[in-house]
Amino acid sequence: MTISSTKLRENIYQILDEALRTGQPIEVRRKGRFLRIVPEVAVSRMAKLRRRPTINGDAGDLVHLDWSEEWKA
Repeated sequence: MTISSTKLRENIYQILDEALRTGQPIEVRRKGRFLRIVPEVAVSRMAKLRRRPTINGDAGDLVHLDWSEEWKA
């Protein structure tokens, strides 16, 4: 949607709410140039998690590992 800065000023809250609802950017025309108001895409909490190392194999094999060196203080 492209609007003038005057139109934005008249209906700023309705226009911003529509952008948030639809996810569509709004282009504002001001002195022959364009400004773009773009809703931020929310990042899921799962995407923010750090990747951790995993152990591939049989869980029963972990029981027989010798951890005594790692446990010494």
